[in-house]
Amino acid sequence: MPPAADVTLRPARPVVVTATALTGVVAAFQLALAAGAPWGGAAWGGANLGVLPPGLRAASATSAVVHGLLAATTATPLVPARARRRVLALASGTMVVGTLLNLASPSPVERVLWTPVAAALAVLLALSRGPRPR
Repeated sequence: MPPAADVTLRPARPVVVTATALTGVVAAFQLALAAGAPWGGAAWGGANLGVLPPGLRAASATSAVVHGLLAATTATPLVPARARRRVLALASGTMVVGTLLNLASPSPVERVLWTPVAAALAVLLALSRGPRPR
């Protein structure tokens, strides 16, 4: 019988709390876009002012789910440490790419707002990985 997973509950580090909260903010923003919020100028290159077209609303819904799962993975001790570290490393790398894409965006909102958010998430998610398991 394999050993039980270590799910010892301990206080969350501030970096984990911040990463989880910021990822949740991104998820909520994407969910609002998917639901029809008129913030198209602040997302997906800013080419669609107002409500996003159906295809981008679907993409925002998918993004909301992915960010929600990422927030849950960041916050919970129930995900095995090795898997959690891998997910957070991949997410951190993806946020680096997102930082560059937001920086290159024609949308001023994406450049000013989402570039630092993506950059912060890249760092916070990397730090949230915690120490390497022995």
